Amino acid sequence: MRLSTPFVVLATSLLAFAAPIKRTANPNDLLVLKFAHVLEQLETQFYTQAIAKFQESDFVSAGFTDSQVPIEQFTAIQIDESTHTTILESTIISLGDTPINTCQFNFDSVLTDVATMAATARVVENLGVSAYLGAAHLISDPVILTAAATILTVEARHQSVLNILNVGTAIPQAFDIALTPNEVLAVASQFVSGCDLGVVANPTLSVTNTGSVGPGTGLTFSSPAMSGSTSGMFCQMLVGGAPFAIVLPIESCVVPQGINGPVAIFVTSDSQPLNNNVRDQATDKVVAGPVVVFIDIQIEIIGQLARGGSSGSSGASVSTQTITPAEASAVVSSISAAATGTSAANAVAAAPSAADSASAAAATTLSVDASATSPAVAAAAATPAASAASGNSAISVSGWSSVSA
Repeated sequence: MRLSTPFVVLATSLLAFAAPIKRTANPNDLLVLKFAHVLEQLETQFYTQAIAKFQESDFVSAGFTDSQVPIEQFTAIQIDESTHTTILESTIISLGDTPINTCQFNFDSVLTDVATMAATARVVENLGVSAYLGAAHLISDPVILTAAATILTVEARHQSVLNILNVGTAIPQAFDIALTPNEVLAVASQFVSGCDLGVVANPTLSVTNTGSVGPGTGLTFSSPAMSGSTSGMFCQMLVGGAPFAIVLPIESCVVPQGINGPVAIFVTSDSQPLNNNVRDQATDKVVAGPVVVFIDIQIEIIGQLARGGSSGSSGASVSTQTITPAEASAVVSSISAAATGTSAANAVAAAPSAADSASAAAATTLSVDASATSPAVAAAAATPAASAASGNSAISVSGWSSVSA
């Protein structure tokens, strides 16, 4: 566990302190807490199911350079979400109300592969941030508001991690997007059933484009609320920090230049721009949405490192060659000679000749970094030479830097 028992007790006490036993809780505060509790259940179940389904090889197939990087992060996030769920449930009970624990969560449509799961996790975390922001003005108790904010900041950290794991910009915008509970459910309701949250969800909205979406892409949509003609409808794009949405006719809904990161897209029946301030937002003309999409135009090295990238900009490539244990032994010996002037290229060339006298043995893989320089070769030369392989044992030589029997 990442959290100590004293910390959990402290957090529980902090939230419970918001409502002494003799005080009647504000109904709006309870509604917000119960709504947040269900969202935390959704997040917990999503990560629990994802971690249980996918194996290390699935993460490698999705392009992660080391499967433990995403697995560690998804596991850490799942623990956080589970803790949030427990704390919120305790708080609701302490306020004299009953948590909503009857919801069913189905993520089959987005747990088809790791790539889809990771992309969905990014939306889920962004939605969590937007939900807490959008509900803040509904909370009257300042202690509950502060306690909720301590969860919001952690959700924002999760959001940055998921941006990195999806090779997006870690912190794409200086401001996040707030969404009302109705708008949050427009995204989340597809995964939730069997419970009444006391909030009417906006009609769902989907982007039907195939392939990547970026500046200049014309967007197309589908929604149960758009079964007939879309004439006279508009798409509206909300981005963090902008005072109003970008409004375009739905038939000309093209992603503009300059957007990087999450965008909440609505379809409305008029061209009056939606206010980015949820308190003053006129939502009576919203036909459907939002749908949350990510426009990734600024790719960062940190994301490439996590998912198939390179820390260098030289464009160096890595080639793979299969050799026997005897060849590996010859490579190590030849590399040692590099300290006195023998080049790495000659070392590779020397390997086949050593194999001529070798008996059949299990094959191993040699990974050669084409950008290796003399310091790297010198470091490899300092590595003790491997003893001759016997039987069917294998030796792994990776990047000239290590040899293990």
